[in-house]
Amino acid sequence: MWTDPATGLDRLARQMNDYWQLAVSEYWPRLRSLLEADVVHRARRLADGGPTSLFTDLAPSVSWHDDRLTIVHPRFAGHRQLDGEGLLLVPSAFVWPTVFSSTMPPWQPTLTYPARGVATLWGKQTTATAPALERVIGRSRTRLLLELDAPASTTELAYRTGLTPGAVSQHLGLLRSAGLVGASRSGRLVLYFRTDASDKLLTEVHD
Repeated sequence: MWTDPATGLDRLARQMNDYWQLAVSEYWPRLRSLLEADVVHRARRLADGGPTSLFTDLAPSVSWHDDRLTIVHPRFAGHRQLDGEGLLLVPSAFVWPTVFSSTMPPWQPTLTYPARGVATLWGKQTTATAPALERVIGRSRTRLLLELDAPASTTELAYRTGLTPGAVSQHLGLLRSAGLVGASRSGRLVLYFRTDASDKLLTEVHD
């Protein structure tokens, strides 16, 4: 590759594409839904509570205090003043349970962290129940609210619950009209999330 960069780069690109097709492409819709959901979640945290809220549950090794972001690395120590460059947050399904940071100039300072919900990426069933709420709004709608602990798409919710995408869409529409579910569009993907009202409702029925 060093002696013939053009040929080496072409070979590397083909190998990366082969790996993508073999190991990732089949699962990408689910992975992308998880990552997009984390972006929506982080945006809401930042809007609701600023940087403190944004970083509180991002990873155990990450903390925000006195306008300073601290990332604990086992084999690296240093300090980087951003000076208006900003910090790019990159959720990933492949870095749990640690984080990776890149602060070397001239590249954009970046923090790659485990996407929220990655531990349940392949799970279909939920163990949480809310019998009292089920008697009021029905089992399927209660199940959907419980599954929306993190934002999710219609396809993802259908996979988790065993409901058809059409049934999920219908239930979400009714929940949304009741103010219990909100939606955020990212390109062609629509992610649904619980509102403060539904969070409070679920907290009260579990207490």
